[in-house]
Amino acid sequence: MNIIAAENDNKKTIAMRMTNSNLNRRQLMKMLGLGSAGSLLGSAVPTLAKANGRNAAGGLNHNAAEGLSLSGSRDKSTPSYFAGLPPVTIRSVKAIGTAPQGANLVIVKVETSEPGLYGIGCATFTQRAEVVVTAINNYLPDFCIGKDVDNIEDLWQSTFVSSYWRNGPVLNNALSGLNQALWDIKGKRANMPVHQLLGGKSRFAVDCYAHADGKTPEEVAANVQKYMDQGFRHVRIQQGGYGSLYLAQQPDFKDAGFGKATDDFMDARAYVKAVPKMFEVVRKTCGEQVELLHDTHERVQPQDMINMCKRLEEFDPYWIEDPLTPENMHLFPQLRAATTVPFSMGELFNNQNEFIDYMTRRDFDYIRCHVSQIGGISPAMKIAHLGEFFNVKSGWHGPGDVSPVGHAAQCHIDLNIWNFGIQESVFFSDQLVEVFPGSPTLRKGYMYVNEAPGLGVDINEKLAAKYPINNNAGKWTIRKRDGTIIRP
Repeated sequence: MNIIAAENDNKKTIAMRMTNSNLNRRQLMKMLGLGSAGSLLGSAVPTLAKANGRNAAGGLNHNAAEGLSLSGSRDKSTPSYFAGLPPVTIRSVKAIGTAPQGANLVIVKVETSEPGLYGIGCATFTQRAEVVVTAINNYLPDFCIGKDVDNIEDLWQSTFVSSYWRNGPVLNNALSGLNQALWDIKGKRANMPVHQLLGGKSRFAVDCYAHADGKTPEEVAANVQKYMDQGFRHVRIQQGGYGSLYLAQQPDFKDAGFGKATDDFMDARAYVKAVPKMFEVVRKTCGEQVELLHDTHERVQPQDMINMCKRLEEFDPYWIEDPLTPENMHLFPQLRAATTVPFSMGELFNNQNEFIDYMTRRDFDYIRCHVSQIGGISPAMKIAHLGEFFNVKSGWHGPGDVSPVGHAAQCHIDLNIWNFGIQESVFFSDQLVEVFPGSPTLRKGYMYVNEAPGLGVDINEKLAAKYPINNNAGKWTIRKRDGTIIRP
């Protein structure tokens, strides 16, 4: 009788507590219907549920998840992780400019309200680095300080429209640095590399292509073979750099004193004739196994591009990069219909929306996107996922003027997305790796991240300061024979 009485008392006690905590009737009847085993536990059932944050069936206890006891009071014994991570806000945002390998690099550093927790992201627009630094230091702090670091999408959207006019490379690179830094912070808070937050790996490492150049086709072929011996399966081939400028003879505009003495001259006809010959020699020398890429850098007129690509078909290029200038993108359907050569496109796009029409028509085959140019990891993932529906693969822009932080961000995306194509590689100098510890590494043509939480790359600010940036915009003034500017 004593046991039965105790059981009844316990059920009444549980019922009263559950009624006080606003549980519904079905939950109440389920608990009152506990068998004798449950009744023998007596008051230990709610006590255990309260202590471990879960109900008797193993589900999360609503009150415990809020840190409350069944009576509605704050339960200080509830582990903090059942209430989720505590809010962390942005404490400071600043730009770090450095040029350890010659190219201007810009990094955004975001410090948080949690001591020692910060993130970094790539904001490199090397041709206008000082302007990006100004945009970051003069505008981002006031806009970002005090905001929740976890709300990455909201911060991207609000920052994107914060200046009203948008879609420019300066502000987009500043936004990219902020976005990548927030992903870095989120990974550190979760104790996971960013690719795990994106959904985990789809491949063990990131397949890359190397760059082989030379003044003759034979020299190009010899350099391709060197990279093949290192394990690369993809090599981009150029003869004398973009547009094979060395093939051009003395231009008339210089004789006439037009332009500057340092302006370059490109003979488009000589270039269009030289590229198929280069492919032919490399194929005969290096065989059919290696994938060959080439970058025209938007320097050829559409009609000449069509004729050149038709001649390249027999050499089976992996892709021809940037065949049209942004001003001629409306001609892509004609180019696509005229040849079977695969194309990569998008390096000069500023906005994720610029990709939509061309990808849905499948005008090009590879997303040649500069991730910091379009605003960081968040928009790059959206573009990549769009490409999956139309069998358009990734091929992020990754030259030497993308920082190791930017290369790491691209690698994390590459590891995750299903429609990965290929990644441009770069060989980091010793001083660059010293400034950016944790940089991605290359082995047998594959790029690897270090699997540390976040993006996995840090920056040594004292060393970075030894390599200040400058306002050198590079050499992008190229002219035809009569002095007309060629648009890259």
